[in-house]
Amino acid sequence: MKKLFFAIGILVSTTLAAQDLKTQFNWYNLDLKENGVRGISTEKTYRELLKNRKHQTVLVGVIDSGVDINHEDLKDHIWKNTREIAGNGIDDDQNGFIDDINGWDFLGNAKGEDINGEQLESVRLYNTLKKKFGDNPSKKTIKKNKEDYELMNRLHESIEKDRKEAEQYLPMYQNMLTALEQAEIILRTASGKQELTTELVIGLDVAKLDRKGRAAREMWLHMNSLGGITELKRGVEHFEDKIKYNLNYDYRARDVVGDNPEALEYGKYGNNEVTGPDAMHGTHVAGIIGADRFNGKGVLGIADDVKIIAIRAVPNGDERDKDVANAIRYAVDNGAKVINMSFGKGYSPEKKWVDEAVKYADSKGVLLVAAAGNDNMDVDATPQYPNRKSLKGEEYKNWISVGALNFEDGEKMVATFSNFGKKGVDVFAPGVAIYSTAPGSEYQELDGTSFAAPVVSGLAAMLFSYFPELSHYEVKDIILKSAVKVPGQKVSVKDKLVTLEDISATGGVVNAYEAVKMALEITSAK
Repeated sequence: MKKLFFAIGILVSTTLAAQDLKTQFNWYNLDLKENGVRGISTEKTYRELLKNRKHQTVLVGVIDSGVDINHEDLKDHIWKNTREIAGNGIDDDQNGFIDDINGWDFLGNAKGEDINGEQLESVRLYNTLKKKFGDNPSKKTIKKNKEDYELMNRLHESIEKDRKEAEQYLPMYQNMLTALEQAEIILRTASGKQELTTELVIGLDVAKLDRKGRAAREMWLHMNSLGGITELKRGVEHFEDKIKYNLNYDYRARDVVGDNPEALEYGKYGNNEVTGPDAMHGTHVAGIIGADRFNGKGVLGIADDVKIIAIRAVPNGDERDKDVANAIRYAVDNGAKVINMSFGKGYSPEKKWVDEAVKYADSKGVLLVAAAGNDNMDVDATPQYPNRKSLKGEEYKNWISVGALNFEDGEKMVATFSNFGKKGVDVFAPGVAIYSTAPGSEYQELDGTSFAAPVVSGLAAMLFSYFPELSHYEVKDIILKSAVKVPGQKVSVKDKLVTLEDISATGGVVNAYEAVKMALEITSAK
């Protein structure tokens, strides 16, 4: 649904339980044998295989909600268009994008105004069909357009169901948030401290607390283990946005942009403000790929020589096909070797535009990496868009679809929210409790296949950087063939025990160490 392939449920816990690796930040960079957690062995790879090897800078397009290009851990790894003169209001490189210094915003206008909330594609599609049929369609019209009429009714039923759910959960989250804020006031008074920590609250003398104090302590400890105020606020915002924007039939976000939604208009709309009103998601993704590994701050990105092309095309709601197509083309035209796409939706009315962009990227040697989605569903049975399969049934070879891996091994290995598919999902990568960059030079821990995809994008960028002679097909082939298998291991998916081979094309987990070993063998043979 949303740009945020977050696993937003009813207070999903992301604590690392027995393996408290949060303090080590990037568990996805760690190694199973060395660290006891199934990361992709990034640190081991640099230490043992890539030390002192030559490398070159690789450009990665991040199509997302926006990126905080001034973040302390990202600012030195943001692409700069040297063909443009900043701030002169002239399209110096004559590519149709004025002052596109760090990327482009396809969700804004020339005045610098930006879209944040948007409708779901299902709502836009319903509106189109509703306009076609009107309020009282004739039996003849219905019979002639039976499939569209049935689709319209299914969409309406689904939208109304989601709306009722949002209207039910919003006051629940609001009440829990208010109660937790009041509990914090009580505990600050009782402890004499403004900053509450788990250790501090646990250490309060229960005997000295009154009834309200004991209740506040118990509630705080429970809610904090599930994400606390941050998670509750996220939940409130999530359901408010669903009601106000995503499921609102009358919301007209595109009036801000002022474009023609029925035309591609490449280079004809948008602005150069690539951060946008909510850059949380894109900033987090960018950090996983390329947060500075040498500045001693924050977190360690996977690729050590990378520049991020920030492309804003994914609102708080469903992205439009034209923006996705134009964003892919923009990244390709500006030299990206990898494009990360951590978004998706259930319908794609203008898929032909996206297909053309994917084919264009393929012709230019660009690899596309996409999040599989967070609906815990089989994408072979229920397609997620965008995807590698064209309207004509052709499967593009420059695409990798990524499911989310949990930090726990065994039956809990696959994230409970992750989509899967024997054909539609290629590999799994870490996507739970991922600690990365957040706007304002902050850092946060988030869940989602959105954050598994950039793990693979970062690995692809690493391979392109250290082995520039490899083609995009070879890089993809290496990533998939080197994925670590877990033979015989059963994992829980939809309350059933299956193997990774049952739910993905490779039956494996991406691994940088194995990928680089394979790249070394291939390039030495050349």
